[in-house]
Amino acid sequence: MSTHPAFTSSAELNITLQGEVLWLTITREERRNAMSHAVLHGMTQAIDAAQSERSIRAIVITGAGEKAFCAGADLQSAQAFTTDYSEPHGHLAQLLRAAKASCVPLIARVNGACMAGGMGLLSMCDMAVASSHAIFGLPEVKVGVFPAQVLSVLQHLIPRRTLVEMCITGEPISSTEALSYGLVNYVDSDVDAKLQWLIDRLLDKSPAAVRRGLYTMKHVETMAFEESMAFTESQIALFTLTEDAKEGQKAFQEKRKPVWAGK
Repeated sequence: MSTHPAFTSSAELNITLQGEVLWLTITREERRNAMSHAVLHGMTQAIDAAQSERSIRAIVITGAGEKAFCAGADLQSAQAFTTDYSEPHGHLAQLLRAAKASCVPLIARVNGACMAGGMGLLSMCDMAVASSHAIFGLPEVKVGVFPAQVLSVLQHLIPRRTLVEMCITGEPISSTEALSYGLVNYVDSDVDAKLQWLIDRLLDKSPAAVRRGLYTMKHVETMAFEESMAFTESQIALFTLTEDAKEGQKAFQEKRKPVWAGK
């Protein structure tokens, strides 16, 4: 991987490459991994930079320790929600935009409490694995505010009535409930073993298909049916032109494992 400055760790965000997986770990354990503006900016930069690094096949987002994934905005900060009221693009919003545009799969490793803005980090990811002891909540009403940007990525993930209850009561749900609502893919007492199992099922597949596939999925999400059909008609033709598509079909015919070029 290139020595891109966006992949340099800071005191609050540890950025490491483990094989083909980029790990972004919030290292503010004493603050329950609450989001600082530096954390949000660092994550945004890393996700953006990963798009041009073909060696990176997945991005894991997590928090240090075992107690908290992310407690949301740091309410001890004087400027917990913004640093400049004249700037229309907030740090969390910019991170959610970067995640939405990512063609590299984002996986949340929910190792503990996932609250408020932390629910935004979870929801912006394409998949999620949670520890059995993890809890999930939108407690903003308890401090006089309300989930805002988080709703943009959360509202289509879970049932509407569940979302309303979580928003207006501020009460948390368990990992078992989160799984039943489709908020996470898997819950396991050994979150790392389950995460690795999921990553392994991704890494042996075509990089080109995954990259173009995520691009396609994210674009059709808000399209009307006929618009979606017109878009996907052209996309499937482009899929077949990749080297991976040709290799995949050849390997199938020759009854062997494909060797992906990622192009």
